[in-house]
Amino acid sequence: MGNCLKSPTSDDISLLHESQSDRASFGEGTEPDQEPPPPYQPPGSTLQRRRGHWTTRPHYWEQVPVPVYHPTPSQTRLATQLTEEEQIRIAQRIGLIQHLPKGVYDPGRDGSEKKIRECVICMMDFVYGDPIRFLPCMHIYHLDCIDDWLMRSFTCPSCMEPVDAALLSSYETN
Repeated sequence: MGNCLKSPTSDDISLLHESQSDRASFGEGTEPDQEPPPPYQPPGSTLQRRRGHWTTRPHYWEQVPVPVYHPTPSQTRLATQLTEEEQIRIAQRIGLIQHLPKGVYDPGRDGSEKKIRECVICMMDFVYGDPIRFLPCMHIYHLDCIDDWLMRSFTCPSCMEPVDAALLSSYETN
């Protein structure tokens, strides 16, 4: 057996035997510094070295967004960095926000009624069918705008009425 190319020399059987220099080139030599090359990295993954072994991690793990919260207006933190106390406070706030009534914007039949036509948070006009939320002070806002606002400040952006006090007092009167 041999290759199909004609060569003036015969096949070299020494290539089949492993030598010390061959083992060193594959990381099995006597030198402790040498290590094998990293393994094949499939497309869409990241190669990492952990505990002396190479592992691959899909890129989509790096693209999973972590929610960002603002414990105070001047602070921004990832959800994974919040203390248990802060997480409880956020959960309570979300619970209160969900108790505020919501609806769909309807300007009326003729459209000339004296209705609020603009969300003062985003400064965009309300459009028929926009999801809105009503505050206890009777001001209305786009649902997403006011929910985001209330996660930072629990006061009405128009009249500065504390939303939590008005909401809690409405439960006491019923």
